Order: sequence, then structure tokens, then C-alpha cells
Amino acid sequence: MPELPDVAGFRRVAEQATGKQVREVRVHDAQVLRGIGADAFQRALRRRFFAEPRRHGKWLLVPTAPAANASAAPPTLLVHFGMTGNLQWCAHDEELHAHDRVVFDFAAGELRYRDMRKLTGIHLAREQDEVDGLLADLGPDAQRIDAAEFGSRLTRTRRGLKPALMDQSVLAGLGNLCADEILWRARINPNRSTAELSDGDLGRLHREMREMLRVAVRAGRVPDGASWLTGHRDEPDRRCPRCSSALRRLRIGGRSTLFCPVCQPG
Repeated sequence: MPELPDVAGFRRVAEQATGKQVREVRVHDAQVLRGIGADAFQRALRRRFFAEPRRHGKWLLVPTAPAANASAAPPTLLVHFGMTGNLQWCAHDEELHAHDRVVFDFAAGELRYRDMRKLTGIHLAREQDEVDGLLADLGPDAQRIDAAEFGSRLTRTRRGLKPALMDQSVLAGLGNLCADEILWRARINPNRSTAELSDGDLGRLHREMREMLRVAVRAGRVPDGASWLTGHRDEPDRRCPRCSSALRRLRIGGRSTLFCPVCQPG
């Protein structure tokens, strides 16, 4: 499932369309469009110029600018990638993938929204109020939140720590892989309650989150190298990359959770 680092990578893909004019929009599957039909979507974006994309949590926002003779306010694309969505920049002659749902055609190439399961998709906001409404339930972005606000938001209610880290209304952007990686790096058991966290725990969590995201955003995904917990999730004999103890897997908040019982005593 795409998380903050993945969407940061998709933002870099979308950057290749910055300043370029949409020649055509081809909707191959209108089920990925939210709140708008294919014809209206195509009309709204044809001849628009894509502006610099930005990210908030797991959402990608792509503002547009009007063509020279357009009178309507420029719309903004808001993309949520659900479990299987991604963006691809392709040459015009590259074969269409079976899961390419929407294609934005530019003179220099094509930006393709690809999604197998179609659980979320693409919104088109015509006014800033619509953008604000779609993002209203999200907390601050995990990559940009400071330590004080991080601690305050995480501990404002008593609850399980891992579900709190993954709650998008508390903190936008973290998913299952990020949460497990942060907790392992901070040496904190995922079963802890937010009410039990000391100032030292919160400071360590924030530092490890920032460092983990710094590296993962650069990679465009949560790395699965040998020194990362994520790199050992699917091994038959899962071992902690720090102490070589056997890793444990359990379910917390309905999500598969991997941790080291030695490094993260509970």
C-alpha cells in the first residue's frame, strides 16, 4: 500500500509534467474518477498547464493553470493511491498497461495513473474550498510536523501507539511499513499505549521518524535493505537486523505488525 515515501516518489514522476500543456485526457476506466464523469473531467483539463505538484500525507495535489484564453478558475487534481495506485511517465509509443486507468497526454510524453484495485482514485477540485474539504480530516504531514506538535497530537487521547501513528487524522502519511520501521528504530514496543510514553520516548520517536522518512522519501519507498526491518518482513526465518533475534509478528488494530521482542521489550 503506498505510504508517504511512495507518494513522494509519485510527486517526482508528476514533476515531469510541470509547465507542460495537456493535449488530451484519455479515461480508460471512469471508476477511478471521484465525483465527476469522464467527459467533464476531460473538458476541465484539456489545454491546461500542470503546475508544480505537492504532497500532503498520502495525497498528491497537482494544481493547473488556465490556457491563455480560458476564463474558468484552474482546477486542482487530487490523487489518492489507495492500495495499488501509482503514476508512470511513459513515452507515447509505450504499450498501454492493463491497469492504466487515466492517461494525460503531453507533447513530451504521457503521465499515466495506474491502479489495479481502484479503491480510491482521482478527484478534481475547481475551488480551493473543495481542496480544503477533501483534506479537512487529515492531520499535519508526518515529514513536516515538529517535535512539540508531534508529542501533543500523539498523546492527546489514550490509545494504542501503533494505531495512533497510522491514524491519518492524527498524523498524515504513515502506513503499516513506516509505523513498524519507526517503532523498531526507536526501540519501542508496538503494543505500548500512548499514555505510557515519556518525553524521551516521544523525542526518540520523532527523531527516528524524521530520519527514516528522510531516507525513504529519497528512495521513493520504504527501503527493504538488510539494515531495515522492512527488508526482513517476508523472510522464512525472520531475524532482527540489529540483534539477530527472531522477529515476532502479531496483529494490532487489524494490521500485521512486525517487531523484535529483544530490541522492543513490552
